[in-house]
This record gives sequence, C-alpha cells and structure tokens, in this order.
Amino acid sequence: MATELYLVRHGEAVANVEPVIGGMRGDPGLTVRGREQARLLERRLRDRPVRADRLVASPLPRALQTAEYVARALGLPVQRDDGLEELRPGEADGLTVEQWRARYRRGEQPPGTRDPYREFSPGGESWATFLARAGGALSRLVARHPDETVVAVCHAGVVEASFALAFGLGPSGRRVDCAPRNTSLTHWRHRPSSAGEPEWTLVSFNDADHLTGSGLPAAPPRDAVPLPGEDPAADA
Repeated sequence: MATELYLVRHGEAVANVEPVIGGMRGDPGLTVRGREQARLLERRLRDRPVRADRLVASPLPRALQTAEYVARALGLPVQRDDGLEELRPGEADGLTVEQWRARYRRGEQPPGTRDPYREFSPGGESWATFLARAGGALSRLVARHPDETVVAVCHAGVVEASFALAFGLGPSGRRVDCAPRNTSLTHWRHRPSSAGEPEWTLVSFNDADHLTGSGLPAAPPRDAVPLPGEDPAADA
C-alpha cells in the first residue's frame, strides 16, 4: 500500500529574479524562461510518463502556471492544496527584499540571525509554523492516497519540509538547504509501518535532466521568500 509522491518545484518565477517577496500578492507568475522550463518538463513527462492518479498544486501563481504544463502531460485536472504554499510572508508580501529588511529586520545582530520561531513579518509564518503546516499537508496527501501515485507542484521550501518530515527533524535542528532546481522532480515512496511509524524512501532527488543541454538555468537567482539563515546579501 505504498504511496508514490513526486514533488515538482515550479519553474523560474518573476519573484526569483526580481528582489520581491513572492507571496500571493507579490507573485506575478513565471518568467519566459520559467515557461520554457515547464514546457521541457511537459515534454519529458510525455516521453517518460509517470502513471499518476492525482495532480495537486500550491495555489500560488508560479506553481499553478507550472502545473498547467504538467496537467497536459499527465491528462489530469489540477487540484489546489493550500497546504503546499511556500512560507507565507504576511505583511511583507509584495515588498522588495530591501523594504522587508528595513521594516522587519532592522537591528538584527548579526545580520541573518536564524530564529526558527520568528515570524517573517506580522501575520506571516515562522520557519517552525511553516514546517508544521507543510509537513501536515504532505502527511495528509500520503494518508489519503494509499497505493496511488501523487504529483504535487510546489516550492523549494516544501521540498525541504519533506526531508524534515521524513527524517523527523524539528525547526530548531540544523537546517540543510537541499536547493531543488526549477522544475526538478523529487520522488518519495511512503509506506505505513506496522509499528506505527511511517516509512519514507527517497527514490530520486532534484531530477531536472530535461533541462540538460537546453541552455536554461536550473538554479534560480534567489528564493521568492528568503528562508531562515540565508545570507541577507545573497538574494539582493
């Protein structure tokens, strides 16, 4: 009764390229390169089909636009799942990165100090609340679809949350940035255990070979929502 779970990171987004916080307000969707990445992913899924039963996606525009390409390849409708959103930024949504730092990170010592329980901005999530929400969404997906294959179009943070869920890592532990590439696939196999603890198997990670030779960048310039512990200068 295993569930095959494929996590697909969205294509390059405008919020990856411009220094804007990309929540629901600040996310205008994919760049031209991001759409080409998604087109190549669609072709890959047609050439090497994934026999999927369900297609779900984050409701953020960059994920939904990527999911349109995946849906054509799989022949499935897209079901929205709010739990698969990237970390919710709150009031900072739509601000530039510099505006966010000036309003909500002024006086931070040293810059980039990692506090997993600090909300991104008022009304937003902390890393701890994000991990709980995204991990809960992934747990519900596999619980509701035993013996099925589920494809979920989501975000870098959700892919990272899947590792935290599988390895039982809490928000206070050392963060390991897995840096999934645009339109990459990460494949988990989940089995319920007779002992009560779920069993997770990582089948493949960060598979973006459909971009090989395309000349398109696989790694985005920055995350749409800076994650805890990142160098504040890195995503300027």
